Amino acid sequence: MAIIVTFDLPGAGQELYDAVIARVTDGRGFARFADVGDPGLVSHAAGPVDGGFRVTEVWESAEALEAHAKTFGPILADLGHADLQPTIIPAHNVVVR
Repeated sequence: MAIIVTFDLPGAGQELYDAVIARVTDGRGFARFADVGDPGLVSHAAGPVDGGFRVTEVWESAEALEAHAKTFGPILADLGHADLQPTIIPAHNVVVR
């Protein structure tokens, strides 16, 4: 079942987001995050919100997200955000164009 995952980064800005993305891509030999192609990632969007930054993703399953977290989690921990807990809800509908 598809899931919608929202990461809120209070007190953080685009700098943290860009640092995480740089490590995810550079550490795996990709020039852009769009090229990473993690199995199960349907969509990814990020942008500023009052008091921080938000990332919203759609994953094909919780298992696909968990596999990605093995790469993403240690990077966040290294950057001082180990306590980040996403909000996860089941997707009722997903439209991909």
